[in-house]
Amino acid sequence: MAERSLRGMKIGASSLETDEGVRFVPRSEHTYTCPNGHVFHKTFAEEADVPALWECHCGANALLENAEEPEDTKKVKPQRTHWDMLRERRTIEELDELLDERMALINKRGMRSRMS
Repeated sequence: MAERSLRGMKIGASSLETDEGVRFVPRSEHTYTCPNGHVFHKTFAEEADVPALWECHCGANALLENAEEPEDTKKVKPQRTHWDMLRERRTIEELDELLDERMALINKRGMRSRMS
């Protein structure tokens, strides 16, 4: 069985296929500019529909050079935080009252543990 093993070959490490006879499709490079000042290039096939917007690495939408921003882009609502949701349910006065109650409870527990 040892005579039948593949010698000098890293199985799975490299491909046995070659690029011989492969014709690559014509490509074109397009430039995108982010509102935060980042500029980057993307390569597409010449026959592909190039999107007017592409997400930048910073998360903002970058606009294709010499293109107008599409009108159908949805305006994204800012994400609601825990504080925003809390403020919808309680007023500042109510929150101050709750804070005072909790602090009194914590102080009361702290005094008990010191006495023991």
